[in-house]
Amino acid sequence: MENIIIATVKEWNIENFYKLKKKYKNKYNFYLITDKEELNFKNIYEINPKYIFFPHWSWFIKEDIYSNFDCVVFHMTDLPYGRGGSPFQNLIINEVYDTKISALKVDGGLDTGDIYLKEKLNISIGSAEENFIKLSNVIFERMIPNFLENILNAKKQEGEIIEFKRRTPEQSNINTLNEISINSLYDFIRMLDAEGYQKAYLELENLKIEFSEVHLKNKKLVGRFEVLENE
Repeated sequence: MENIIIATVKEWNIENFYKLKKKYKNKYNFYLITDKEELNFKNIYEINPKYIFFPHWSWFIKEDIYSNFDCVVFHMTDLPYGRGGSPFQNLIINEVYDTKISALKVDGGLDTGDIYLKEKLNISIGSAEENFIKLSNVIFERMIPNFLENILNAKKQEGEIIEFKRRTPEQSNINTLNEISINSLYDFIRMLDAEGYQKAYLELENLKIEFSEVHLKNKKLVGRFEVLENE
């Protein structure tokens, strides 16, 4: 049987990995990589995978790997729109709620590789983490199976190139919002509500108030806040 590697660190992707492994147990051998140190040429060469899939991988992929093996990353924009960092947050800031997941070949550039396929994704409601889980489900239930069951040919990206910049923790300060409304504040809080992100916050002298679990109900925002001492 042919071998498949999936490199990821998020728990929802790891959970979906085991579901996929069970579904295709009679057709492929699956290997999970969760440590960037394991993603080295020696290990990959020994496995000799048909594909290496990266559904949420934050580290640099070395040239000796992507030039010798078919490496596929998944990006939450309709490329070439939205190349770069913090795609979910930048989409929300730009009020783009209907997007696409692009499955692209790693080529060393920043989201510049040829496109294998795209799937639609709506991100108009829910926290960042809820949307990342939705993203994961589409990748593991529809996109990766498409690779496993069909022969896909990658095509050059077409359209206007729009690049995103990776957001900084300081940009999670609610006071950085240009226009504050119920809807913009809802979007701002939810887009930062996920593991590993600086939550939306306000500073009051020596205190920091962080906001999460926000819901829009009857033109009001309902959610959770935590008050911490500023470090």
